[in-house]
Amino acid sequence: MTPKAIVQYLDEYIIGQKNAKKSVAIALRNRYRRLCLPKELQEEVTPKNILMIGSTGVGKTEIARRMAKIMGLPFIKVEASKYTEVGFVGRDVESMVRDLVSASINLVENEHQEASKEKIEDFVIEKITQRLLPPLPNGVSESKKQEYESSFAKMKQRVKNGEMDDAKVQIELSKKIIDSDNNMPPEIIKVQESIIKVLSKEQEKIKKEMHIKEAKEALKQDASEEILDFEMIKIEGLKRAQEAGVIFIDEIDKVAVSSKEGTRQDPSKEGVQRDLLPIVEGSMVNTKYGQVKTDHILFIAAGAFHLSKPSDLIPELQGRFPLRVELDSLDSERMYQILTQTKTSIIKQYQALLQTENVRIEFDDKALRKLAELSYEANQKTEDIGARRLHTTIERVLEDISFDADSYQGQSVRITEALVDEKLSDLVENVDLARYIL
Repeated sequence: MTPKAIVQYLDEYIIGQKNAKKSVAIALRNRYRRLCLPKELQEEVTPKNILMIGSTGVGKTEIARRMAKIMGLPFIKVEASKYTEVGFVGRDVESMVRDLVSASINLVENEHQEASKEKIEDFVIEKITQRLLPPLPNGVSESKKQEYESSFAKMKQRVKNGEMDDAKVQIELSKKIIDSDNNMPPEIIKVQESIIKVLSKEQEKIKKEMHIKEAKEALKQDASEEILDFEMIKIEGLKRAQEAGVIFIDEIDKVAVSSKEGTRQDPSKEGVQRDLLPIVEGSMVNTKYGQVKTDHILFIAAGAFHLSKPSDLIPELQGRFPLRVELDSLDSERMYQILTQTKTSIIKQYQALLQTENVRIEFDDKALRKLAELSYEANQKTEDIGARRLHTTIERVLEDISFDADSYQGQSVRITEALVDEKLSDLVENVDLARYIL
């Protein structure tokens, strides 16, 4: 997709923030441009990592998540504050790369499953039909064989059409191996998996009786293991994580050591930054699937930077994030646009939720403007939590209707400016109440 097309897609879900969308779109397009270069030049072109600066709830995470989704890229979001310096108890920074590799392999596996959907379905139906009509013993006459094949084909069709869904069948399932904790060193994970495989050798298959409808789902995993080439999936997943992976590091400001803290500097904060350096710059990380080079992974860091400044990060780390984007705070007009113009706006979500109870909700335009205005005011008077404030205020307005949905069945309820005023005005005016309730 061209940068313009990416921005156009993001506009459907996120209001404003043109600069951030532009930077992300260019960074993604440069990925594609790099792959078109000669091999020796490809190695030299590194991604331009982005640092997003803006209050909570203005769309930092949403921009990164949406663009990864549309491009089908391996993407993970991590919080910088959950990592600790090597030597402290907690998650080590390298585990974010291991998480990315797992996400990448899952993504590739899902794509392969989708491509082999018909083969997997056919394998499952064949298995179930074999349980319903066991094969004939050797040495039977030719006529018996033909009769069996005809019955088998008819039964297979019935299973496929769902006519046998309520019948019960006994099936054999492979025993699931519990996924190991990614926080452990890869060598230990491999040893652990080997031990589990050896111990579960004798009881690899479990017999279960269930309805055919449930059996179709239960056998899908076994069918995938038979049909898909997991070695190829692993290789492709590793390659995709290396070449197209995106790691979104949220709350980067929480590991910045503010100059105000003076002598009370927290060693683990600066330690986390120093541990981040080699990964962002480019290094080899061991995972249970193999080694991963982080040179071409795109890192997007984000933080509110209320108590600290980007310059409080260690200079080496600042240099690894050459692109800086500041996201604007949301005013009441932006809040109104979020309510009315986004593709899956919160208003549409609430209307769909109450429609399940046969209650139609309609919002007056003035009511929506009032909602946006009061949400903005609440943000100004207390902590600014951006668009997340809309969830709080709308929930407050619709609370009674949602609670008494059964008595509104078959009706159309209109949300007016007066109703919004009645539910929210007093709360917003009273700063102490707003602090606790909104």
